[in-house]
Amino acid sequence: MSTYDVIVVGSGIAGMAACLNLARGGLRVLSIEAEASEEDPVGESLDWSSPDLLRALGLPMDRLIDEDIATYKRHVILRMPDGCEQHYVPGEWLAKRPWKVNLATIHVDRRRLNQALRNLVQEAGVVTRIARVASVESDGRHILALHTASGERLEARWYVDASGSAAALFPRHFRLPARDYGPHKVAIWDYFEVEESVEGTTLNADQPDCEYLEWVWQIPVHPHVVSVGYVARAETIRDDRRAGRSLEEIFATQLARFPELAAARDEKQRSGEPPTLRTTSFRCRVHNEAAGTNWLAVGESAAMVDPMTSNGVTAALRHAEEAASLILRAHRKNKTSLPRLGTWLYSRRIAALGHFFNSGIEKVIYDWPIRRRVGIARAGDVYTIPAWLMNLVYARMRPRGALKTALYTGITTLLRGSLSIFYWFSRRSRKSRRSASADAVCTIP
Repeated sequence: MSTYDVIVVGSGIAGMAACLNLARGGLRVLSIEAEASEEDPVGESLDWSSPDLLRALGLPMDRLIDEDIATYKRHVILRMPDGCEQHYVPGEWLAKRPWKVNLATIHVDRRRLNQALRNLVQEAGVVTRIARVASVESDGRHILALHTASGERLEARWYVDASGSAAALFPRHFRLPARDYGPHKVAIWDYFEVEESVEGTTLNADQPDCEYLEWVWQIPVHPHVVSVGYVARAETIRDDRRAGRSLEEIFATQLARFPELAAARDEKQRSGEPPTLRTTSFRCRVHNEAAGTNWLAVGESAAMVDPMTSNGVTAALRHAEEAASLILRAHRKNKTSLPRLGTWLYSRRIAALGHFFNSGIEKVIYDWPIRRRVGIARAGDVYTIPAWLMNLVYARMRPRGALKTALYTGITTLLRGSLSIFYWFSRRSRKSRRSASADAVCTIP
């Protein structure tokens, strides 16, 4: 007989949050980590829903600020190549009734945040094991056990997949339907010391009239340290690499367009610090199903949202809390399976938000039709206003039951549909203007 009630695969934010919620609910939890890693994870700029979710785990914003785990994020700045800036700040009305939103959120040092969460997980009595899950043993949609690469068979009553988007252990095993958004992308980033950083995330847009947008981020993870990264299509990076350019050269070329970033990089090189360039590749994907009879997928295993949305940490914490709630409810009732309606509604909520954020950022910001029609600054409004509102409504509505879930998913579907119509119209009208222009040129005597 297994000595654990739940096995959680993966030790990122979603996995650790799930472990905490389950252990505090009285369950015996085993956390499986593929390897002990000190790498810096991505996802340092959080949205306005994250602080309340972190506080519920025992990490209030004041503590994160005081312990240099986080800095304040009071706005998002979109900077154009010509130096013009657009500031996106939540309206003051959000701080009033009935919303009562804290208008300041945070950037986090992900390594320090992960360590703080890991300490809480250990204090909660969660057992951690370093192992790689090689296969899943199942009967239909029911998981019987996990097999590690060393040949060990691990068995529990419930299972949580927090293995991340690259592994997506359970969705891959059960071949769950999914939708991809946008091309494969690559992020290249580093950390630089600065004299003083602003209390906001800065997104530097590269050629706002281009076919597909590339961007450089600036995120102050400490008052005098900024995370600086470049995001581009994997195809673009591959072409540069084939041309003989190193990742360092590619990164330097992008930063050269922004004097303060180029100066920070040059200063780091002059100081003699060893190279610390990080890189990762990803593709945004949303699984339409994220649960089975005795298992649930959380975080990026269930839905990978684009990092520009700043919604990844919020989604991970929400998934973990809701998944743990379903398991605890079934455990208290001594059920052998998770509630079918509850898991179905859980999947619908995850898919609705994942589709909403990824569809919005791809159609409005990354791709060209809407961005060229209204300009990149207004395109930012077209995306951020609905995104803030949907996050806010979710936080206040807390959709769990069938009625609230149906209402919320219906709203997101309506917004996505409206955006798709606007995208189609913008694309069609642009092509029509091009065609008319070509005809006019051809008829000139």
